[in-house]
Amino acid sequence: MGFVSEFKEFISKGNVLDLAVGVIIGGAFGKIVTSLTDDIIMPILSVFTRGINFNEKFFTLDGKHYDNLKAAQDAKAATIAYGNFINAIIYFLIIAFVIFWVVKAANRFKKSAPVVVASEPVATKEQVLLAEIRDALRASRV
Repeated sequence: MGFVSEFKEFISKGNVLDLAVGVIIGGAFGKIVTSLTDDIIMPILSVFTRGINFNEKFFTLDGKHYDNLKAAQDAKAATIAYGNFINAIIYFLIIAFVIFWVVKAANRFKKSAPVVVASEPVATKEQVLLAEIRDALRASRV
């Protein structure tokens, strides 16, 4: 019974549930960001780049010319598909920008913690009495 109760305690901890919710929402959010990137932002960027398809930017290491990346890969040529790398960088920057704005918007809705002003500590009766004794001893030495 120890294993079952230990597992039950583990699964009922808040951290596990928070993590599960975060993973599920993160997956759904990833689909939204992918759609935003593929369906809205990349077409706008293609207008500015005059329709350049970065996925087709590559060069082969064998020195031969191929019409497209698929043809080079089908011919088993060693290729460096730098266009895919450029696309990955663009996707990363877009996703980072979207995440930045989501976090910025979420922070607006968080309640700010009340500002606690530190005040002078109130001395207890014993502390006041000790201070008086100290002061009297100092005065008697002079």
